Amino acid sequence: MRFEYIKMILNYNNTPIYYEIQGKGPALVLLHGFLESITMWEPLIPKTIENKTVITIDLPGHGKSGCIGKVHSMELMAEVVHYILKYHTIKSATFMGHSMGGYVALAYAEMYDAEVNTLILLNSTPAEDSADRKRNRDRLLKVISSNPNAFIEMAIRNLFTEETQEKYASEIQKMKNEALKFPIEGIIATIKGMKNRKDRTLILKKFSKEKYMICGIHDPIIPFKDSETLATLSGSELIKVNGGHMSLIENYDEIENFNKVKA
Repeated sequence: MRFEYIKMILNYNNTPIYYEIQGKGPALVLLHGFLESITMWEPLIPKTIENKTVITIDLPGHGKSGCIGKVHSMELMAEVVHYILKYHTIKSATFMGHSMGGYVALAYAEMYDAEVNTLILLNSTPAEDSADRKRNRDRLLKVISSNPNAFIEMAIRNLFTEETQEKYASEIQKMKNEALKFPIEGIIATIKGMKNRKDRTLILKKFSKEKYMICGIHDPIIPFKDSETLATLSGSELIKVNGGHMSLIENYDEIENFNKVKA
């Protein structure tokens, strides 16, 4: 199977969903994180499409995709992904999800286990939000309603450690500029969806095919010790990388090498 470079909008429940498909070979679905879009995968695409069919999707409320409802649950976003793959008769794929994209990939694996060949969580976790994390999301919902610019600035900056924020200032600014174009109602709906997501550690444990957790040892969002514990509990192979929550930016070479061999 070979796809020319397809840039397409498909309507899901009367909502435009933007995605791109390119390359040849087994399918690889790349799912971005919160306040990101398919543009985050651009560095990885050129070499990957030499032997894979790569599908990148702007999840609801992000990038060029519209908002579907007041809550963008992980299950809803997984259904959107499935709708696109089914439309193109792609029957199975490897899934790599960054942060929130990992939550969506896990929801997809629970709903369509037979259609997932390999599962890769990039700076992500199968765990649900802690009580403190849920309270923090409630506070963030108040901030974004009153000052969305300040929220986006803070949320993106916090993806990097204090020690690396200056080093990656241009990348942070680029991410901020893009996220400022996203609809506020979509960001709010996604925060609610992440807050209410279920714990899928058992789902990951039951997933019998290849599964990996790629984790930054200085991740300010998902503590590395927690990732070590969850990788052991779920029987996932832990890939340790130096850096924080944005491994594709901070450790591109390591992610590219992994992608060549495993994804």
